[in-house]
Amino acid sequence: MNWKVIKTETEYQKAIKRALQIFDAEPDTAKGEELELLLVLVKDYEGKHIHLPEINTIDAIKLKMDERGIKPKDLETIIGTKGHVSSILSGRREITLKMAQKLKDYLQLPAEIFLHTAS
Repeated sequence: MNWKVIKTETEYQKAIKRALQIFDAEPDTAKGEELELLLVLVKDYEGKHIHLPEINTIDAIKLKMDERGIKPKDLETIIGTKGHVSSILSGRREITLKMAQKLKDYLQLPAEIFLHTAS
């Protein structure tokens, strides 16, 4: 589909639905590029039209880690080095799209939590 600036609620819902369908797309593929574009368009629309309390992605990750007894060391295989994990969990470093996809699966979190932070 040819995506353009989202201007209506209907277009927004279609974009969200499609983004969730292809959330596991590999980077640097056609679907991966479509997902990146959709995330930008959705964020733009939400910034202009939707004013909900923002879900803090890091807090959601930490809560899920606590619930499941997961230690920061356990995330090294997903995020990278101990320093990268620490930077992500402290909010000093942003979560990449690839990290978001892996964290979503590993922690069994809804993709929507990452839609506002993945880059």
